[in-house]
Order: sequence, then C-alpha cells, then structure tokens
Amino acid sequence: MRASFVFSEVVTGLRRNITMTIAMIITTAISLALLGGGLLVVRMIDKTQTLYQDKVEVSVYLTNDVSETDPECAAEPCAGLRAALEADPAVEQVDHESRDEAYERFKRIFEAQPELVKLARPEALPASFRIKLVDPERPEVIDQTYGGRPGVESIADQGEFLDRFFGVLNSLRNGTFFVALVMAIAALLLISNTVQLSAFTRRVEVGIMRLVGATRWYTQLPFLLEAVVTGIVGALVAIGLLVVLKVTFIDDVLGGSIQSGVVSSVDGVDILLVAPILLLTALVISGITGYVTLRLYVRT
Repeated sequence: MRASFVFSEVVTGLRRNITMTIAMIITTAISLALLGGGLLVVRMIDKTQTLYQDKVEVSVYLTNDVSETDPECAAEPCAGLRAALEADPAVEQVDHESRDEAYERFKRIFEAQPELVKLARPEALPASFRIKLVDPERPEVIDQTYGGRPGVESIADQGEFLDRFFGVLNSLRNGTFFVALVMAIAALLLISNTVQLSAFTRRVEVGIMRLVGATRWYTQLPFLLEAVVTGIVGALVAIGLLVVLKVTFIDDVLGGSIQSGVVSSVDGVDILLVAPILLLTALVISGITGYVTLRLYVRT
C-alpha cells in the first residue's frame, strides 16, 4: 500500500468537503473543550477538598457585648467558655479570634475586592472561637454542648458550607458533562455524514480501484483517516480553548479567590494531564464512528 496515495486521498477528501470538515472540527472541539472543562473542574474539586480537609473548623461566635468589651478573652463568660472548650475531649485545638483579628482576616480573604472591604467595619464582625475537632465528622457535639451558653451568639459548622460549595461545583461539572455529551452526539452524526458524503463523491474512482484488484480495506482507509484527522484537529483546538479559558477566566476572574486560598488553582500541569485524554477520546470516537459508518452504510 502506497502511503503517498493514501495521504493524497485524505487531503483531497478534506479539501473537497471543506465546509463539512470545518463544521466537524468546530463541533468536536466544543464537545471536547466542555469535556476537558468538566475534567478540570473535577481536578479543582479534588485539590480544593485536599486543601480544606485538614482545615475544617467549627466556629463559636460570641455575643456583641463580649466581642466589644473583652477582646483578650480574659473575663467571664469568655474565659470560662475557652477553658471548657480546651478541656473537652472532642476538641483538638481552640483559637480565640478577636473582632479586630476577624476584620484583618476578612481583608486578607477579600483583598482582591477592595469595594467589599471598604463597606465592612470591625464592629460588624463578632469575636469567635475557631475549633478543630478530633473527629471532624461530628461537629454537632459542639452545638449540643455549648449552644445557648452565656456569651455564645451562634455556632457555625464550616463543613456545611463546604458541602454546599462543593455541591455547586459538582452541579457545574455535571452540567458541563451533559452539554459535552449532547455536543458529542452532534459530532458523531457529523463524522458519519462526512464519511458518507466523502465516499459518495468518490464512488466512481473507488469503483475503478476495486475492479483492478484493490481491497476494500485499501479503498476505505482514506475515509477512515479523514475522520481521525478531523477528530485530532478538533482535540487540538479544544486544548487551545482550555488554555484560553485558564488565562482569560480562571487566572483573571478567580485570581483573587485562588490567591486567598478559597479555591485551588488550575495550572498548566492540569491541562497537560487532561490533553492526552482529549486526544485519545477524539482518536477513539472518530475512528470507531468512521469504521462503523463505512461498514454499515458505504458499499465500496
């Protein structure tokens, strides 16, 4: 089999059906970009969960009068509450955070949003105890033991917030995968139609080749390679779109949250890990679709 002939037939087929080829590349690229985006969200979720798994705390917020009059937690009821927490076998570590310290932490977290920082005032943030539990899966023990005690305004479990936060990210991931599936179906149909159209436009020359002894595999290989080439080009475009997404959205819009440690970043290594998956997916899907189409619908 002459490789030059197969290559020339592939180029001819792609050029002859240029509009279908472009449509297939765009559809494949969008589908794979959405798949890659979903995979990047999965990596972000995994890294963010790792980031928080040792930092999940229960916050015991103190009343306004205690926050205002006892910033050092040296008097009752604050001192007694701290002593009880430190002696509690369910508690691993207790840190007192005054109103001013809470305000400084707020400014560090939202330093990328100066307008929000300007609106906040120290007196709007209560003092609190930040508690790390021996068993982070049982935050309810703090609420049951210390809820309603003098000086306690409210008790908040960071785990509940993180569950909601990761739930939003998981919904975003699932939505992205669903749209990617819909686009993948469209790409499959385009690949199938393009292969059929390409084979139809060259049916006469293929028929002549069969008459002079060419095997079916030899005559069908160029059509199969056309599907594979467009799939790989679509995957490369999708990888480029992911790079653009990282530079224009993740690094820019989420830069402040990443720097403050609210969420984990998506870096170039993540895209490098996702890229082979997209290339392999494009290769397998386009190859199988092209082969099945040739076997079922193209009699050459």
